[in-house]
Amino acid sequence: MVNDLRTVEIDLGDRRYRVVIGEGTRHQLGDHIPQTAQRVAIVTQRSIGIAVDSGREQRVFHIPQGESAKVLSTVESLCRQWAQWGLNRNDVVVGVGGGIVTDVAGFAASIYHRGIPVIQVATSLLGQIDAAIGGKTGVNLPEGKNLVGTYWQPDAVLCDLEVLRSLPSRHYRAGLGELAKYHFLDDGSMNALSDGELHEGMLEPDSLIDRVEASVRLKASAVMADEREGGMRALLNYGHTLGHALETLGDHDLLHGEAVAIGISFAAELAFTLGRIDADRVGEHRRILASYDLPMLPPGSPAFSDIEPLLGRDKKALHGVTFILDGDVGCEVVTNIDREAIAESYARWIR
Repeated sequence: MVNDLRTVEIDLGDRRYRVVIGEGTRHQLGDHIPQTAQRVAIVTQRSIGIAVDSGREQRVFHIPQGESAKVLSTVESLCRQWAQWGLNRNDVVVGVGGGIVTDVAGFAASIYHRGIPVIQVATSLLGQIDAAIGGKTGVNLPEGKNLVGTYWQPDAVLCDLEVLRSLPSRHYRAGLGELAKYHFLDDGSMNALSDGELHEGMLEPDSLIDRVEASVRLKASAVMADEREGGMRALLNYGHTLGHALETLGDHDLLHGEAVAIGISFAAELAFTLGRIDADRVGEHRRILASYDLPMLPPGSPAFSDIEPLLGRDKKALHGVTFILDGDVGCEVVTNIDREAIAESYARWIR
């Protein structure tokens, strides 16, 4: 049983906040509610089934299930319900859920009354190490993932490791996709999984809190250095270029973390084609992904002609098709990548 709490400070001046990691952190919610707040709007999904007590007058607002909920109409519905209830700019929104909930709750909070406080209670592994932290909010368009959004930092993020035990195994594994990503972005401090550390698809408790904290610290460093993704924060999108394309192409049949893992596998292949890494480093990518029991190829082997148009819609594609790629000095943003190099890599990789 893990009984310690870890705290990571994200220092953005007057928008400083804490990420609290440990078992039962959801029960500390009332300690983080602003003193001015009289009402608390809890945004969640019915399937999550996790109750929180804000210590204020509160009302629960459910959004639909699945990635299809992450659209502008959901945000409009929330804002209208809040207005009808009388939520004002001194009150607070609390997102209780995974990445879909925290993205939608954060985006709605950022535009309601031109911005009201939001606190995120992350209930998925992916949310705890990535989606709930850093202030990026957004919803999807039919043309692509997260194309409409804002930067709106939360007042606090509570990562309750206790609730992860009830996650469906596939959703837990999807979180491991984002966790594996940090192996290629850190300073070498995150070691590969040892035998027995992943048991029946779940990390052992001591390993879990250590790896969640390490991931949060890496993300916090990137956010503090580059809040609006003009530089190093973009590296957190390792694996996301192809990953987002696969999610959109498959109408989100792939979970985000699964798509990221597949995207990391392809990014290694593309880096090899461009001469940025050698075969041993490609093998290291595959070894890390395999240790987390993650997928490395997309289901159905989609044709490159179906994937290619979606790569240009990625948010990073400001100067031609852009990938985060590994290299001698670590991961970097690489722009204007030649189409033939991508197509060659894809054909070899998909075989």
